[in-house]
Amino acid sequence: MTRRLAQTLGLTEFQTEIIDTVRRFVDKEIIPNAQELEHADTYPHAIVDQMRDMGLFGLMIPVEYGGLGESLLTYALCVEELARGWMSVSGVINTHFIVAYMIRQHGTEEQKQHFLPRMATGEIRGAFSMSEPELGSDVAAIRTRAARNDDGTYTITGQKMWLTNGGSSTLVAVLVRTDEGADKPHHNLTAFLVEKPVGFGEVVPGLTIPGKLDKLGYKGIDTTELLFDGYLASAGDVLGEVPGRGFAQMMDGVEVGRVNVAARACGVAVRAFELAVRYAQQRSTFGKPIAEHQAIAFSLAEMATKVEAAHLMMVNAARLKDSGQRNDLEAGMAKYLASEFCAEVTQASFRIHGGYGYSKEYEIERLMRDAPFLLIGEGTSEIQKTIISKRLLNDYRM
Repeated sequence: MTRRLAQTLGLTEFQTEIIDTVRRFVDKEIIPNAQELEHADTYPHAIVDQMRDMGLFGLMIPVEYGGLGESLLTYALCVEELARGWMSVSGVINTHFIVAYMIRQHGTEEQKQHFLPRMATGEIRGAFSMSEPELGSDVAAIRTRAARNDDGTYTITGQKMWLTNGGSSTLVAVLVRTDEGADKPHHNLTAFLVEKPVGFGEVVPGLTIPGKLDKLGYKGIDTTELLFDGYLASAGDVLGEVPGRGFAQMMDGVEVGRVNVAARACGVAVRAFELAVRYAQQRSTFGKPIAEHQAIAFSLAEMATKVEAAHLMMVNAARLKDSGQRNDLEAGMAKYLASEFCAEVTQASFRIHGGYGYSKEYEIERLMRDAPFLLIGEGTSEIQKTIISKRLLNDYRM
C-alpha cells in the first residue's frame, strides 16, 4: 500500500534515509510482533536492542558526546513511525530523550560527559518524574522534599507517580521541593539526576520501585511509582548543580515532550487510517465494498484530513524549536489537536471495522486502548488549552 499521507517536505537526504530505515524496521519487526507482546504485557527486549543498534537512543545527543546530533524534527518523525507500529515502543525512547535533552541543555559539562555518551548507546536509559499521587497538572504543589544536610548532601523523602520506564530505566530526572526561600512556589523546585539499577523493589537504599501499574493500554512498557524514604543525593546530582531551577528545566523538557506526544498521536492515527482504508476495500455489503458506500467514503475523507492536519502542526512545532525560537504555544496546539484527532480517527476506524473492531484479533482493538493515553500524557487537553489561551491573551493584549 503506497503512503500518501503525513509526508514532510524539505528533508535532507540523511533525514529521509533515517526515517525510511525506521519505517522498514516498523513494518518488518514491530507490526508483526506487537499484538502478541501487547496482549501479554511483555517488555519488547528484542525490539529495544535493535533500536539501540540503529542509534535511536542517541538521535538528538550531540556528535561530540557520541550521538547522531539530529534535530527535534528528525526525532519526532522517527517517533511517528515507531508509534505507527506500536505506541509503547516509542515510549521506551520518549522519556530517555527528554532526560538527555535536559542534560544537554541544562547540565554541567561534567554531567554531560558522565551521562550523554552512555545515553547515546542506550547503556543508560532515562526516565522522567514530575507527577505525584495527590497532584496531576499542579506541578508547583509537589510535596516530595529534598532536605539539605550540613555536609551539602540532600535527603529525599516522598512519593512520585506515573513514571514511564520506571523499572527498566537506570537514570531518573526527578522534580522535588527544596527550600530555596523563594516567594514563588515553582522557584523552590529542583531537578535531581538519580542513578539506579534496572528492576523492582528497593533498588538502592532509600529508593523503591514497587512494581508495574496495570493500565488500560500502553502495555509492554513499565509504568510505576517511585518511593523515596531517606534517599541520599549529592550536590552534584542536582541538574546544572544550581538548586531552585528545576521547574524551568523540566518545562523545557516537557515542551519537546509535547512535540513527541503529538508525533505519537500522528503515528497511531496514520495506522488507524491505514487499517480502515484497507478493511473498507476488502469488506463488502449490499453487493459492493463498503468503501463505495458514501457514509464510509466520507468517513475516510475526514480521517485522512485530520491525519494530515495533525502531522503538519506537529512538524511546524518541531521546526520552531529547532530554529531556537520559543514553541510552547505551537507545541501545546500540536499536542492538543493531534491527540484529539487521534482519538477521533481511531474511533472512526473502529466503527468501520464493525464487530471485528471489538475482537482482540484485529489491531484496531489495541489502538482503541492506546489512543486515550495521548489525551492525558504530557498535560491534558485542558492544560494545553490553558497554555494556549494564556499565550494568545499575552500576544494579543489590548
